[in-house]
Amino acid sequence: MTEQEAREVEHEITVRAPAEDVYRLLAEVENWPRLFPPSVYVDYAEKNGNEERIRIWATANGEAKHWTSRRELDPEGRRITFWQEVSAPPVARMSGTWIIEPQGPEQTRVRLLHTYRAIDDDPEGLAWIDRAVDRNSRAELPALKENLELASLSADLTLSFEDTVRIDGSAKDVFAFINEAQLWTERLPHVHDVTLTESTPGVQTLRMDTVAKDGSTHTTESVRVCFPDHRIAYKQTTLPALMKLHTGYWQFSEGDDGVTTATSQHTVTVDVENIAKVLGPAAGVAEARAFLREALGTNSRATLGHAKAFAEARR
Repeated sequence: MTEQEAREVEHEITVRAPAEDVYRLLAEVENWPRLFPPSVYVDYAEKNGNEERIRIWATANGEAKHWTSRRELDPEGRRITFWQEVSAPPVARMSGTWIIEPQGPEQTRVRLLHTYRAIDDDPEGLAWIDRAVDRNSRAELPALKENLELASLSADLTLSFEDTVRIDGSAKDVFAFINEAQLWTERLPHVHDVTLTESTPGVQTLRMDTVAKDGSTHTTESVRVCFPDHRIAYKQTTLPALMKLHTGYWQFSEGDDGVTTATSQHTVTVDVENIAKVLGPAAGVAEARAFLREALGTNSRATLGHAKAFAEARR
């Protein structure tokens, strides 16, 4: 099979959002955990104008996976071309293109093209890739549509915020406190139970029961990506009832004076359908935003306070 004979397939969906918003949200990879349910964390390994090399952490079949892709952006044509650096068998090569086409001021057609070949042009391998690409695209595009529309047209449902403390201790010790979450039942009063697994170094699954101020217990599960000793990024895969999305990171920056600035950041999307169930029939989006800011901020500030005591005791 020659290069010209590689398989080419296309899937598409129509999104109720302006084309410029759709393109921007797809182009800025920090948005991907909001847009694609499997995506946990994405960052830039290299960036040179409109050419990028990005690192992607995502869940697949209940496990966290990591790979690197390259992209080329065309803002004027609203096209994003991507290709895998290293493909997993039976894929010999995989590339694709997002094409964003305005269908009016508030409607956009999103086309997803894939081009691929199987190792040794094996027919069974090609059939396997056909099924996987079709299945994944049909699952991905409706979720993308919902999340693009949420991000573009319902911005008031999403809030981002952070809490910061200065710690007279090393970033290494603060990182260790957050990284060693298996010890949080001993170290954090608001954590009732915790299970931490790390099958791949630096990629963790954290299941946790936390106690709220009213005494209720909430179970959450997160995938965490750890970068010693400066950042732990996460995405919750099991969420409390009031949230449709929760991503965030812990950031640690040590100055020349040995003082560490530690920050907890959250991005949350409100689940409108559960507001009345959780907060009562009189509550609305504003009350839900305030509740989440206070509840998440309280736990983060408590955790940072204990991390501060832990690190400063090791000076």
